[in-house]
Formats: sequence, C-alpha cells, structure tokens
Amino acid sequence: MTFKEEILDCDEAGPVPVRVYVGDQLPETPPLVLHLHGGLFLGGSIASGARVAGRLADAGAIVVSVEYALANANPFPAPLNFVFDVLEALKRRCAKLADRKSFIFVAGEEAGGNLAAGVALMARDQQMGALRGQILLSPMLDPCMATRSFRATQLGVGQCKLADGWNRYLGFAPKACHPYAAPALATRLAGVAPALVITAEDDPMRDESLNYARRLREAGVLVREHVLSGPTGWPAAYADEAGNMQDWEEKIRGDFAAFFQQTGALPS
Repeated sequence: MTFKEEILDCDEAGPVPVRVYVGDQLPETPPLVLHLHGGLFLGGSIASGARVAGRLADAGAIVVSVEYALANANPFPAPLNFVFDVLEALKRRCAKLADRKSFIFVAGEEAGGNLAAGVALMARDQQMGALRGQILLSPMLDPCMATRSFRATQLGVGQCKLADGWNRYLGFAPKACHPYAAPALATRLAGVAPALVITAEDDPMRDESLNYARRLREAGVLVREHVLSGPTGWPAAYADEAGNMQDWEEKIRGDFAAFFQQTGALPS
C-alpha cells in the first residue's frame, strides 16, 4: 500500500489537501472511498487516520483521506457541509481518481463516523445518487452518552474529551436534535446508502453503533455489522501512529472487502 499527497479542487471548500491511498493489488474497477479520520471533533489528522485508510486500500479501494474543519472553530454544520462538498468533488473526478464505473463510498471512525453517517443522510435528502455505501467504525452518533457500553468502559478523562467534542461540535443545545448532527436521533432512515457498522466489545460507542445498525435494517437499508472481541483500545487505538500492525486491522480489512463485494463494488 502506498499513498501520495494531492490537492482536490472543490466548489465551496476550494483547494483541499488530501492523501490518496492505493493498495498493492488494485482491481480493474476499484471502489473510491472518502475517508474521514477520528479525533473527537477536537483534533486528529490525515496521519492519525492512516491505519483505517490503509486497511480500506488493502481491501481493494482507492482511498481519499481528507482534513476536515474541526469543531473548535467550526461547529455544525460547517464540517458536514465541507465533507459534502468534497464528496461532490470526488463524484466529478471519479474517472480520474479511480475508474468511471467505480462506486463511491464514505467511511470514518468515531467523529469521522458521525460525519460519514450525516453526509449519507444529506446525500439521500439532496438526491445525490452517487453514494454506494457508508462505512462506520465506532461512530459518534448519540450526544447523550448514556448507553450501557459508555458506563461499562469507564472512560474517565476520555469521556470528558468525548463530551467536550460533542459540545464543541453541536455549539448549542438545539443543534443536538438535528439528524445530520446526531444521526442516532434521526427519525427517517429509509433510503440511505447501505451501511457497514463495525464496533468492538470494549468500544464505548458499541451500543449506539449497534442500535443505529438495527434501526437502519428496520428501515429497509442493507446493513452489515461486526462486533470485534476485545481488547481493541478503541477509539484511541485508531490514532496510534506506531508502526506495529494491530490485531484488529486485518479483521476490519476483511470486513471492508466483504462489504465492497456485497454492494457490488468488487467482484465476489
């Protein structure tokens, strides 16, 4: 797997620095994935998202990982509007970046998973028609942070950071009710792109992830889900920039490949 730095020209966002990952064994018509790193809306970077982006590339995709606007200075809806603009730019440049027949996906972990879920709802409502699937890893979906998995993990300082991230992103209380900002509260899920939802036994976002997967399925959406056995150290382990491969990385690579096949983006 290799990557290179590029500039993606977008309408509203202007020139956007991205990192493009390509796997060692690229299929003839690879899926094109917009990847959104984690960081609790407060930090994170293209570099900290390299583990997930790399495994997406190893699964046969061309991956465009992007630095999105952080909530410290840009609360909702600015980061989401930025991501949607980048997604539209990928749609226009699909043939150049991958192949004209390639399917487009959006993927993200924790805060990036929130944006991926939100932009999937936005793409449905604006009848974008180009999104083949959404890949959500430990997505931050519910600002209430009151599930059993949150209580069980006893995050301590980490939970305070999650709460701070939510507060910065939402800006003020009324925004917490907007389905694009807090997808767990969305009342209309039918018609969104198929979803791969991955969580873990020791993941504080486990319960909200599985509940969202269940509600998508009940709404008629194709859903694939996987709960990894612990310990994974999620969500902090996503951003571990040490060189050693984690046990969970090969597992999620397999999930990515199976989802691409299930949605017709790769041959089975």
